[in-house]
Order: sequence, then structure tokens, then C-alpha cells
Amino acid sequence: MRDKIWLDQRLQDIWQMLFPELEKKNNVIIRFKGKWKNKFGHIKLLKNSDTEIAINSLFQHPLVPESIIDTTIAHELIHYMHGFNSPHKQQYKHPHAGGIVTREMKKRGFSHMLIKEKNFMKTWFKLYERIKQDL
Repeated sequence: MRDKIWLDQRLQDIWQMLFPELEKKNNVIIRFKGKWKNKFGHIKLLKNSDTEIAINSLFQHPLVPESIIDTTIAHELIHYMHGFNSPHKQQYKHPHAGGIVTREMKKRGFSHMLIKEKNFMKTWFKLYERIKQDL
């Protein structure tokens, strides 16, 4: 079941396996939040200095592949690493400057996952309407 405990474990596993050098400089929390049609997730610095990674709540539905959640988590960790909504020094003026997130994803072994994500995007809007009714 895709719940808070499951999502916490996914974050821990991805961080340990694919971002072992990334120092955790503050409390990073992850949660399912929102029912967005046009975004998969976001990262936000909270007032208490924790970093929140929000994953689209609709991704709890079993029709959404786990790989999409994993890719979204990795994407947000790259923002964290680059100093966006984290205590790390901001490395770029814009979070997606020059395709830096995509390059970093590929460097960390996510090339095949990015292809899966691109294919998923082709079906997402139809799937969104179906899932929205189920949850």
C-alpha cells in the first residue's frame, strides 16, 4: 500500500542508493499532497527550516507505476542538492537551468526511467481523469 510509511522508505532507499554523497543538512519530510493535473511533485522550504518534498497524491493509485514516483523523488532530491529549498548552497540561478536536472538524472542511472516517464506523460491526462474519480 502506498502510504506515508511506504513513501518515507522510498525516499530513504533512493537517497542511500543513488545520492549517498548528498549531505542531509536539515529535516527532509516527504508526503503525498495535492491532486495536480500538471505537476508530479515539488520541493519547498518550510517556515521551521524543514524541507518538504510533496508527491502528487494521485500517485498513490496502483495504475501509476512506482517508477514515476521514484523518478519524481530523484528529481526533487536533485533540486535539494542544487540548493533549491534546502540549506545547500544554490548552484544555479534557475532550478532547471540548461537541462541540469535531466543531465544529473542520467548521470545517476535514470536514463531508462526518464524514457518511462516520457511515455507515461502521453497517457497521464486520461489517467488523471480516471484516478481522480477513484480517490
